[in-house]
Formats: sequence, structure tokens, C-alpha cells
Amino acid sequence: MTDSVPADGAERRWVVHKFGGSSVADAACIARVADIIDRDAAPRLAVVLSACKGVTDGLLELVTLAEARDPAYLERLALLEARHAGLAQALLSTGGAGAYQAMLAADCSDVAGILQTVSLIRSAAQNIRDLVAGYGEIWSTRLFAALLAERGRSPAPVRWVDARQALVVEWSALGAAVQWSESHAAFGRLVAPDFDGTLVITGFVAADQRGIQTTLGRNGSDFSASIFGALLDAREIVIWTDVDGVLSADPRRVPDAKVIDSLSYNEAMELAYFGAKVIHPQTMAPAIAREIPILIKNTFAPAMPGTLICARPRSALKVKGITTIDAVALVNIEGAGMIGVPGTAQRLFGALKDAGISVILISQGSSEHSICCAVPDSDAVAAGGVVRQAFARELQDGQIQRVDVSRDCAILAVVGDGMAGSHGVAAKVFGALGDAAVNIRAIAQGASERNISVVIEAKHSTRALRAVHAGFYLSPHTVSIGLVGPGLVGAALLGQLATQLGRLRESVRLDLRVRGILSSRGMLLADGAIEPSSWREAFAASRRAPDLGEFASHVHAEHLPHTVIIDCSASADVARHYRDWLAAGIHVVTPNKKANSGPLAGYEALKEARRAAGTHYLYEATVGAGLPVIQTLRDLVETGDEVRSVEGIFSGTLAYLFNVYDGREPFAAIVRDAKQRGYTEPDPRDDLSGTDVARKLIILGREMGLKLELADVEVESLVPAELASGSVEEFLRRLPKFDERIAARFAEAAAAGQVLRYVGRLDAEGRATVGLMRLDRRHPFANIALTDNVVRFATRRYCDNPLIVQGPGAGPEVTAGGVFGDLLRLCAYLGANI
Repeated sequence: MTDSVPADGAERRWVVHKFGGSSVADAACIARVADIIDRDAAPRLAVVLSACKGVTDGLLELVTLAEARDPAYLERLALLEARHAGLAQALLSTGGAGAYQAMLAADCSDVAGILQTVSLIRSAAQNIRDLVAGYGEIWSTRLFAALLAERGRSPAPVRWVDARQALVVEWSALGAAVQWSESHAAFGRLVAPDFDGTLVITGFVAADQRGIQTTLGRNGSDFSASIFGALLDAREIVIWTDVDGVLSADPRRVPDAKVIDSLSYNEAMELAYFGAKVIHPQTMAPAIAREIPILIKNTFAPAMPGTLICARPRSALKVKGITTIDAVALVNIEGAGMIGVPGTAQRLFGALKDAGISVILISQGSSEHSICCAVPDSDAVAAGGVVRQAFARELQDGQIQRVDVSRDCAILAVVGDGMAGSHGVAAKVFGALGDAAVNIRAIAQGASERNISVVIEAKHSTRALRAVHAGFYLSPHTVSIGLVGPGLVGAALLGQLATQLGRLRESVRLDLRVRGILSSRGMLLADGAIEPSSWREAFAASRRAPDLGEFASHVHAEHLPHTVIIDCSASADVARHYRDWLAAGIHVVTPNKKANSGPLAGYEALKEARRAAGTHYLYEATVGAGLPVIQTLRDLVETGDEVRSVEGIFSGTLAYLFNVYDGREPFAAIVRDAKQRGYTEPDPRDDLSGTDVARKLIILGREMGLKLELADVEVESLVPAELASGSVEEFLRRLPKFDERIAARFAEAAAAGQVLRYVGRLDAEGRATVGLMRLDRRHPFANIALTDNVVRFATRRYCDNPLIVQGPGAGPEVTAGGVFGDLLRLCAYLGANI
């Protein structure tokens, strides 16, 4: 389509425009179409129109009503006549509208007579249905031709062309076949080769070789445009629809689907076959045969560039589109007796053909032990019966072991000419599906490498579509997030997310959606996403009681490819759900130490569930908040180093307490202040008891391969036995009575030129101790910042100068940062380009 075209030479070739029913739905739409045609400066234009939206269905309904002798068909016909008369009055001059209405009234009288005959005989042959259904295109094109002529801005003259007098087809099992020689002759009698101007042509309708009216079937107007493009030797065919072009996926299921700039004919046919909203493959055939470019554009946004379908597209995209066919069944036949036996596939597909069952996809292993094919789910039962009957003897003799039919499947197809010869495309498809916990039932790929198709469970169709679409960076990677524990750490994490979501979406195409927040008191769920900057108000307004089962089910939505639950609580009850979540395909990120330091059997079962499901479990923040303690240890172990001992100050809380405590301010006052600053657990006894440090040693020991239980750790508790029970407030109120104990130990250490530090130690034999130690003032653990954690790894490589990891190890922001880092690592594992 062009705004300025020279009127000589090759540029005098025709430009064909086709508008569908939604483009001519009402007077405003028809006027918009006329504006589009008026803006095209090509000297020779052909405009193919469908019936106005809903009219073809309305006309066919009249026939059905007449067959049933329902007199309502007359009222419905009157409504159709009134609708078109109203369009004429809105668009044409008084004289023009009068002439159109006279033609319309005559046609409606003819239709009424036909319907009367149908009512009498209670039956309508296909040619009668075709005759009545074709009036919609006659009425829309007559109106449009009159409108263009009155406006006077399109290339003159404007001529109406009745395709029934120009197009000859014959129907066969493969559909309407154009009789090209007859059609060329008939069209030449209507339009002279040197005609310059505008043709308005009826879509959908044609005639057979006997001159009897017929149609081109569904999508017939697209076919008409392609046929007339061939008859006119057009320079270009423009198909106008209600979308901006051919999309990379169904936008109802992948909201971020993008318009494909250009497609080859083969790519367009592949996508169309697998259900994408493109013109039907058959309708493109005449244009393909003559290499006429087809441009898909939006009537309602004509400035959009659209999608160009041509022989040699210029596009940098390897993958052009990802689409699905739903409601599919998988038929599988297998047996040792098939191996090396010619004709097995012929018998299988011949039996299905004879039963009128269409085969959508075929997959066979090179061993010839099995063949499977996909058929419409509506034919599943029949297909199973047909195949079992065809191979009844082989089944009886044991040459074929079984014939299975799996229902509720879907086919996902990845299409692109650029896939041919490109390494890693299939791996990316299968990797994206694996990361989204989507199981593949069958695989098919042609030798052209233009299409990779997989059969999956239908319930995973949308998730699979989104995962693969994002895997090729055609849309953002979407991760559904559920947050458990919106306390100090959880709230800090939401605050950090609020500042980064926009940047992550724009810079790395990562769409993180917080869809659920759960605390011990309530629960907030959202179908879309909870805004992290204003979650408190929404959470306070929610009246849902907390329910971990409902929470996980909601967050693990089928239409989203990836799900992660982030547990920022300290709850052992929540941690007990990790195994089930991981097994269900939900990733877990947590700073909660309870799962990894709990009973060894439960920990090992959790790890096995993760391995079996292929999910990810990240817990860096369980030991060092934002410090890379676990990753450092894991790197040492996995690269073959021998870890001999790990020791350090593992509690930012206790590091703070003994850095601040100088004997002048009571120890109990420092503990209360630390709790108010958020440096302690909700119950400070969890820190002072040493259990928190012991749990961290257990986590690190298990990373080293040691089979430790919490009871194996020798722990010195700083909680007076008298205060081990009771409320937190009671503990803080009574703690000052025991200040002298800490003061005495501090004085002894200071007198010897030493400091007090609470240290955890673990060696390769599994000996683990936690307690208050006196260290020389020059010791690395003696000179750290207030809340620093410091961990020292002594290994075979790092023996003379141990490896030290040091930094802040307490506080909501630091811990939340560690959790956020794990979340981003998870996204990288899932394919995000971070």
C-alpha cells in the first residue's frame, strides 16, 4: 500500500484491498474503509468486501428457520433489510440511498420467495444455502461502490463487479478449486485489460461451471482477494482485519504477544495450520503461485505497519510465532511386531482416513517400535476403535502390545524459517517447557526445520505457550510470586521490588507479579498483580483467612509459566509445605532456616522432591542474609576442594550485641534496643539461645555432605534457664536480673586483652560447637563492624590463608536483599536474560 505511486510501468499494477466483516460492521466502519481507499494513490484499485458483520450467519439462520416452518424468518429478513437501509441513509445522498433501497427491496423479495419455497418443502439443498448466504456480500459491495462514487476521491470510474459472473470454481474433497481458464475469460469480459479505476468486488461468492451460484466457504473473502489478485496480476494484496497484523501468539493467552514484521509464505501457512489468526493457507495459494506480497493490516489502526507475507521476508527473528491447537487426542500404537515390517504406518493412517478422521501430527521413533499421531479430541473414541479393529489380529497374537488413546492434549508449535541450521533452538524450546514443569508427550519436526511441534497436556497449554514465547524473548519472562510472611523482611522485600519492577521489565524483560501475600492473620490474593508500593492498604482491606492450600493453588496459576513462593516467615509449619510445593512445580526461595536444619529425613525428602520435579530451591539468605556464604561453600565443594573447617560469627544479632557491649550499659538494655532496631528474631531468645547459629551450622554441614541433626551441635545458650519459657515481654522485663553473668565474663576477657565473640565451629568430621569465646583483640573475628557476619573457610586450597566472607549479616533490608538476589538467580535459571 502506498500514498504516492507513479502511474506508469510496473507501478500501474493493481493493488487489491480486502476488508472483513468487522471492518464494515456499521456506518462508521464503512466510512473508515472508504477513507483508507481514498488515501491509496495507486491508479488501479480493487476492493473485495465481506458481508457486514453477522449478516452471513443471519442469512443462514433464515434458511434454518424456513426449514422448520418458523415464520420468524420473515421478521429476521425485515431486520436485515432495515439494517442495510439504515446504512445507506447514513452514508449516501438521498438519491443514492433511494436507488440502493430499491435494489435492496427487490433482493429481499427474491430471498423471501426462496425461503417460502424452502418452508413448503422443509428442506434446503446446499446450492440454496449458498444462494441466500451470498446476498450479504452483494449488499455490502453495492453500498460501498455507491459511496466511493459519490465521494469522488478514489480512482474513477468506480465499477461494481459481481464475482458470480467473473469467478468459476468446482468443489471437491479439497474445497473450492478455481477454474483458471474459465475465470480469466469471464473476468476479461467484465473488465477490460486497460481499465483504470476502482473495482468493488463481492467476496465469498462464485459460480460453478453450470453457472449455478456457490461460495468459497469460510474465509472465502480472503480467498476471493487472493484469486482476484492473481487474475489482475496485482502488485500487492492488503488484507484488512481488526488486529495490527500477525501476532507471535494468541494475545488472549499471551498479553505481550508482538506483531511479526514479516513472514515467508511457508511460515504463514505453518502458523495458520496450527491455529494462528492468519489468513487460511488455501486462501493464499493463488498469491503464492505468483509471488504477490500479502500485507495484513488493521482497519482500526491503519497507521500501524502490519505484517508482510512474501517470498523473501527480511526479518531478524529466528522464531516468528508460537501457537497451539487445543482439544487434541494422542493415539499411540506400539509393539515389537512392528519393527521392520513395511506398511504398518499405511494401515494405521489408511484406517483413520477411511473413518474420516483427520491426522494433525505424526511422530515415530527410529526404532519403529511405536507410532503415535494426534487427532481431534472429538474423534478420540472413534480413532481408538478404528485402530484396534485394523490391528485386531496383531493385538490378539501379541505382535502389537497396545493401542492407547490419551485425551485432553494440545499441540504447541514453534515456527520460523530462521530455525533451520540454527543451533540450540530445540534445546531452548524443551528447556523452557521443562522449567515451566510442562511434560512433553510427543515431538515432531520436519526436515525443513521450520516447525517444532510438541504434544502436551491441554491444562498446561497456556503456561507452555507463555514459557516458550518468553524463552525466545518475544515477551517478558513472567513469574507469579506468592509471599509468605510480610513482616520486617517480607515488607522490606516488597519495598525493594516496588523500586525495581519497572526497570526489570524494561531492561531485561522480566515481569515479576506478586499475586499473593499471606501472614498468620490474613491473606491477600490478586488475579493480576498486587502493587508492591501499596500492598499494606490492600492487605488491610482483605477479609480472607490465611489458607496455605488456597494460597499455593492461586499463585500456581495454569496460565502463568513460572511460580515461586517466597517464605519470609520463621515458621516450621510453613517450611513443612516446601516438599509438596516443589513436587507440584512451584519454586521456593526463603531465608527461613527451619526446613534445611530440621530432621535430616525431611530435608533429604525435600531435596529429592526438587530433583524429581526439576524445580529450584534457593536459600542463600538462611545463613548470611545477603552474604554469599552458601554459594561460596558450594563452589568450593563442587570444584573439588576439601573443606576442613568452617568457623565464624554467624549471627548478626550476636555480633551487634558483643560489638556494642562494653560493660558500661547493661546487656539487657542492648538486647531490648537491638530488638527494636529489627536486628533480632521476634523472640530474642531464638538468637541468644544459640539455636539460630546451630541451625546455620547444620545447613552448612549438609552442604558439605555431612549428615548432621540439630542435636549433634554442642550449644552454649545465653538464655538463663529461668527465662527459657514465658512471653517475650516477660523475658525482656526479667533479663536485667542476669546482667552480672555477662558482665563478669566481659571483665575477665578484658583483663586478658581479649574480647567476647559468639562463634560457631564445624569441622570435616562433623564436630560442631556454638558458644561464647574469648578471642585476642587481633583476631579477625574481633575487629568487625557492628552487625557483620564473618565466616572463615579452611580448605586444602585455602590452608595457610583461609578464605573469609564478611559483611552485614542482620537487618531486614540486608536479608531482603539476599532474598531478592535469590529471586533474580531463579529467574536467570528460568531463562531470563539477567
